[in-house]
Amino acid sequence: WYWQKEKREPYVKFMEANYPPGFSYEDFGPLFTAEFFDPNQWADILKASGAKYVVLTSKHHEGFTLWGSKYSWNWNAVDVGPKRDLVAELATSVRNRTDLHFGLYHSLFEWFNPLFLEDATNVFKTRKFPTSKSLPELYEIVTKYQPEIIWSDGNGNAPDTYWNSTGFLAWLYNDSPVRDSVVTNDRWGVGSICTHGGFYTCSDRYNPGHLLPHKWENCMTIDKTSWGYRRNAQLDDYLTIEDLVKQLVETVSCGGNLLMNIGPTHDGRIAVIFEERLRQMGAWLKVNGGAIYGTKPWRAQNDTVTPEVWYTFSPREDKVNAIFLNWPVSGTLELGEPQAKLGETQVKLMGYKELLKWVALGEKGIVIALPQLTPKELPCQWGWTLQLTDIN
Repeated sequence: WYWQKEKREPYVKFMEANYPPGFSYEDFGPLFTAEFFDPNQWADILKASGAKYVVLTSKHHEGFTLWGSKYSWNWNAVDVGPKRDLVAELATSVRNRTDLHFGLYHSLFEWFNPLFLEDATNVFKTRKFPTSKSLPELYEIVTKYQPEIIWSDGNGNAPDTYWNSTGFLAWLYNDSPVRDSVVTNDRWGVGSICTHGGFYTCSDRYNPGHLLPHKWENCMTIDKTSWGYRRNAQLDDYLTIEDLVKQLVETVSCGGNLLMNIGPTHDGRIAVIFEERLRQMGAWLKVNGGAIYGTKPWRAQNDTVTPEVWYTFSPREDKVNAIFLNWPVSGTLELGEPQAKLGETQVKLMGYKELLKWVALGEKGIVIALPQLTPKELPCQWGWTLQLTDIN
């Protein structure tokens, strides 16, 4: 897009300097080799991350499908490049080795597809592209791979009527093989985003910082600027694990899910930096997962007295979770939101055995004495959770 459509100078110059004259985008197809793609290893990394679902990009805006689509002749991973059905391989590994829900991203439109461009020229009064390419592909991936999440994207500035989104969704929820388990997002045509859908995405890297009245998802990237893999990325371009834990905690406290994007390499690897971030997230969730999984937003999302404290509520245990991202130098943590009950309230640090001492401040909250721990004794790094029972 930057090179061929917007003709941005750095991209045009890079292609001229590093590729043969007349090299086209299609010529990248055979260079996508995936020789190191090991779906079992991917599944193991995904499981170790503590994630509950995974969404693979089955087709992005350039139209190349990662499965041998009947509707993408000679522009798919089975005919060109890897010569493998990458969707099938990952689906099988995820289902055999993890309890993650398997989902698929699918772009409705394609930047340079002549049928789409023709429909666009006709102000979407004609529907050649959705009827011959986009919709058949959607039916194909649902029937073939039975994904439990359909993550639609790329409306191409066309309305849902052009895409026949309601027709497809009616089939998906009533007659498809995943009708009882599938969930969908909100990107099904102009005007549907943040308005219609099983969960809202609203925009890329969406993190409102306040409670939304509808289930939503913050889809963001570990690489601060890219959804793909960049060979020229610097260490500073990646979010740190502290950044990621903060994103997760803010998102969940406001009723959202976190969809954390990584870009694999052309030869099929999850880059080591991405693997490290995923495994770090999993290590944090091993200790603090009780404050994340199966929680609901509490009456307050963050604390009024101490910044960087976020709340979630565990309905099954009837516990309030206060996740704090900075360990106070004083050794005491003041919380303005929870009101303690003398003789009843209990405060526990997740991953630490003994109950903590506290002082009630009436309507002004509670002061909690944190245990004096050496770095080795800390239950985790990057953020800690206090579980409070029997509070007002």
